[in-house]
Amino acid sequence: MPQRPDVQAAGAVVTRKGGDVLLVHRPRYNDWSFPKGKLNRGEHVAVAAVREVGEETGLRIRLGPRLPSQHYPVGRTRMKVVHYWTARVVGDDDVSGYLVNNEIDDVRWVSRKKARKMLHYDFDRETLAHADELPRNTRALVVLRHTKARARKSWKKDDRQRPLLALGVTQAQRLVPLLSAYDVSLVASSSSTRCVQTVTPYAERSGWPVVMHDGLSEEDATAASVWEVVDDLLHHRECAVLCTHRPVLPTVYDSLRLGEKGIEDPKLEPGRMLVIHHRRGAVVAVELH
Repeated sequence: MPQRPDVQAAGAVVTRKGGDVLLVHRPRYNDWSFPKGKLNRGEHVAVAAVREVGEETGLRIRLGPRLPSQHYPVGRTRMKVVHYWTARVVGDDDVSGYLVNNEIDDVRWVSRKKARKMLHYDFDRETLAHADELPRNTRALVVLRHTKARARKSWKKDDRQRPLLALGVTQAQRLVPLLSAYDVSLVASSSSTRCVQTVTPYAERSGWPVVMHDGLSEEDATAASVWEVVDDLLHHRECAVLCTHRPVLPTVYDSLRLGEKGIEDPKLEPGRMLVIHHRRGAVVAVELH
């Protein structure tokens, strides 16, 4: 029989202060596992991971470093791919008030030692082992190239004022749940219109203001100005997004010392982003969306 498309799902290994792990019990399978579920049509995997944890536990989370995906068969003709992240709770971590249902009838915080015994599947224990290798309380710095803007040759005014196309506006709106998945609360942007317009939908939805920097624009960026902004964001206790331009991005990567870690310039297309997971100013992991 022909191979059917893989079933796509997403979830998270959620921990809290002290190292406890969040597990859910599924009565249909009588198993303990990590909160996870299938993607909705057109949904980004990272957004799905946050949504599924919220639906299955009642908790709001922010994503940390990505974990290896799980692959296993479902039926005779399909494979299932589960995309996993580490995650931390945002706000209250109490699950005692969760309303149990036919899908999830128990939610518990357990020690990592107990989790290894309770988890039903070997691949879940392997996922927990991968999570154990990573720092538990990282922050995210999202390096974002502005979304699709009008072409330079069709714009006769100051290039700083060149706006987004309708496609770019749509792309900017689609970034909102993705930036929310990393709990971004600092919004730093080049002062050029196309960058400000890229992060404005998220700023309006989240309530966090856009902080504009001339030193992130194509015209005014210098190594010193970029390094100053990046260093400030790396040493802040909040998650952040930095929106800038293609010619400025290599300087951003240099300031993050990505080359020293063997990470090459990902050559971001408009609207794409590199998520830098860091702790105490040091880069722990990166992922591309």
